Amino acid sequence: MTDESQRNLRTLPTPPTQASNGTPSKSGLIPTNTVTTKEGITVRTRIEPSLPVDDVVRQLCLNLKIKDPPTMFALRDESDELVTNDNLRKKIKGKVHLKLVNAPAIEAAEIVERLAARDARLGLTLTSLRKFIREEQFANEFLSRDGLHELISVINDSHGNVLAYALTAMQNLMELDHGWSNLSDSFIFRVVEILSAESSLINVCRPATAILKKLVEADPANAPGTHIASSSRAPPIPPPGSVYRYGFEVVFEQMKRESRLLETVVSRLGSADTTMALYSMMLINSLMAHASEDLWEELISTLQHLNVHKAVIRLMSSHTIEDLTSCILDYQANVVRMTYRKKNLPVDPDNEPAHIASLDFIWQKSRAKEEQDNDGGTIKWRKLGFDSEDLTQEFMEVGVLGLDCLQNFVAKDPDFFAKVVQEQLSRPEERRCPIAKASNDVVDLLSEHWAIFGPGYSTSTTFQPFFLNFHRVHALATQFFLRMWNESGASTGDFMRVVALTRSQVKVALRKENVRPWHEVEQDFLECEYRAVRDRQMQELEKEDDMMSKVPIRNLRAKLYKESLEFVRQQRIHCLMQGAWFMNALPISANTPRDTIRRPSRPWRFMRLDQGLKSLHYVDSALKFVVRSGLEDLPERIDISQISEIATGTCAPFPHTMNNQPDMNISPQSPLQASPLSFSLVTASGITLAAQIAPDQSRWADWTDGLNMLRRTGGHVASAETEVFVHALTEIGLKIRLLNLSGDQAEIPSGIIAGNPPASNDFFFSEL
Repeated sequence: MTDESQRNLRTLPTPPTQASNGTPSKSGLIPTNTVTTKEGITVRTRIEPSLPVDDVVRQLCLNLKIKDPPTMFALRDESDELVTNDNLRKKIKGKVHLKLVNAPAIEAAEIVERLAARDARLGLTLTSLRKFIREEQFANEFLSRDGLHELISVINDSHGNVLAYALTAMQNLMELDHGWSNLSDSFIFRVVEILSAESSLINVCRPATAILKKLVEADPANAPGTHIASSSRAPPIPPPGSVYRYGFEVVFEQMKRESRLLETVVSRLGSADTTMALYSMMLINSLMAHASEDLWEELISTLQHLNVHKAVIRLMSSHTIEDLTSCILDYQANVVRMTYRKKNLPVDPDNEPAHIASLDFIWQKSRAKEEQDNDGGTIKWRKLGFDSEDLTQEFMEVGVLGLDCLQNFVAKDPDFFAKVVQEQLSRPEERRCPIAKASNDVVDLLSEHWAIFGPGYSTSTTFQPFFLNFHRVHALATQFFLRMWNESGASTGDFMRVVALTRSQVKVALRKENVRPWHEVEQDFLECEYRAVRDRQMQELEKEDDMMSKVPIRNLRAKLYKESLEFVRQQRIHCLMQGAWFMNALPISANTPRDTIRRPSRPWRFMRLDQGLKSLHYVDSALKFVVRSGLEDLPERIDISQISEIATGTCAPFPHTMNNQPDMNISPQSPLQASPLSFSLVTASGITLAAQIAPDQSRWADWTDGLNMLRRTGGHVASAETEVFVHALTEIGLKIRLLNLSGDQAEIPSGIIAGNPPASNDFFFSEL
């Protein structure tokens, strides 16, 4: 090293290390950093932390006698992270080695020029671009030089690894909330084409999938502040320059032009590359969570045709990374919301072609014949077990979900269905099993079992493969209902009794859903004997009042369940706003050698959610301290909009060190063990924004569930504590509501029968 490289450079005059009274001066505590220039010269310097970066660069250029203007230079650390006014103090205190490099404006100009040239250095240029594009200063300079146009041109004309680098750069650019508001339909279709090609490399598919996902989520309704006016039916209009101008409909329109896209995405759920499976799962979740009112039925129908449920069920038993657990639970939550949507969509037998076709199919396969009653009316649907010919009213409680389940039951074995219908019609009317009505009641029972009460959050913390087989379970339970009707010699007045038997069997057959094999479910429904089911149900009735199974009570429980869920959501978010201390952790997705890991100098982190629910503010510290209310003590922040996944059980504590040396009692080759109290905040591109370990189970539940409930796409509950809490509140609220009725022994009817409508509108409601 030359004499020049060893000299002590001062950005400020180096003050004496001691004051005149012999005590160390405050300025003497300034750490010494090393700075390397572009020419390879390394100098040692003391930098005042309170200086702005521009002043630091200016003094460095002055002392090094660099003739070029200081605006042409910037500081980066060894990992090429740009030094800014926000992180300068952290770099200085950490004695980080710095580099004097080209300013973002110079880097951006050179990269745009090389992109336009398309020379042999294009791969290296894109490698630099995908690294720098995340920086606000560089991105602004890049965009101002029409760099986005050049990047899109590369994406349109490239393939292989060059295309992968370009797509990754585009994906990283889209992490910003500006600069990509004018992407054309042709670009979106280009990404769709890339993703649809089975020959596409995995490193091409990953960023392409993430880009589509980001475009789906960039819906005007998701723009910051639009949730206040969510009750309005008119779609919000994004302001000029806003990136929230795409959304589900824009992307889905281009997806429909390439019919193989969804098929290819679903097939990649079985990819040996678990990260590819993760990205595909995240895209499917985004499509389901953001599907518009006009197109959600088409999307769900397509996904069902592609057997996406079957692919997800396979993932439940074969996944190897914890990130997939969160995605699968999100998928279950999305299916719950979609099922609720179907359940509340009325059947229209007169105007909806799909409903008309389904009903025609059911009627034809029944092989029944219409008749006339004594009043000249038609007897048709009553022959299949409905109470009337008004099908909209008959399906009122179960909607299109009930119609789909009945059609699936018929399609599963048309000959069996026809045989059952004809058998029932041969009996006296009071002894006939109302098949269609039984099917609808089974749908209602299964909805109750899986808590399909509203479009809120799913409280299941475990995999539910039987729920994803809703139609198959419905068919088994309906067959069970028919068998119990026949074996018990039931008549019309015994309908609710057989419903109660079926409810009891549903609870037994679907127990321990995440661990039981499917063949045991089939055995429980198809082979159980009437007497055994009846005896068990009688024992259950001894423990639980029969009043609890009545329809009004079940409806009340569903209402209280939604209220309890919202109460818990507010409580969890309040915990986030109070803040908490966590231990900084190490993500273990990569096989990091233990002997290269050093415990950080500031192992503790305090995090707090701001009042606007938009950012997590935090501070890292060597020791815990009393954090004042507000955000003054929390200089760093993470935008909630950047969080795509809250992965749990994915981080390990840093190995114990003594004097910065690893613990010799632990082998360097021994694997790191994930803490069950750990969680990480992950972006759509897989970047870990935070990796923390909670101090206890309660704090872990508050934060993982609270962060999930903050997400715009909704989310699943991650902890058993929250699940138990919601159900306990529901049951307590139900019992309190019933105290007056049960105390007075008031009779609760099984249902309410509406009277005939008024003959005219010549009436008024009395105030008495």
